[in-house]
Amino acid sequence: IRPLALGRKNYLFCGNDASAYRAAIVYSLIATCKAAEVDPRIWMEDVLSKIPYYERDEKNMEELLPRNWTKSYQTCSE
Repeated sequence: IRPLALGRKNYLFCGNDASAYRAAIVYSLIATCKAAEVDPRIWMEDVLSKIPYYERDEKNMEELLPRNWTKSYQTCSE
């Protein structure tokens, strides 16, 4: 509960509504990584490098969500 309350307080200093919205998205993705037992740093580095290729090839971006990414990342690293 403490990180959630701390986050709400920090959103007051994001500058504007759009920045707070984007910060909330990033916090949500990191929390989803933790729930899926994925290292957020490794996930973010991999996903940020893949996004342009997924957009270019019009692939399904849902594959990059932490729970789905774990399956594909494990098969690639083995």
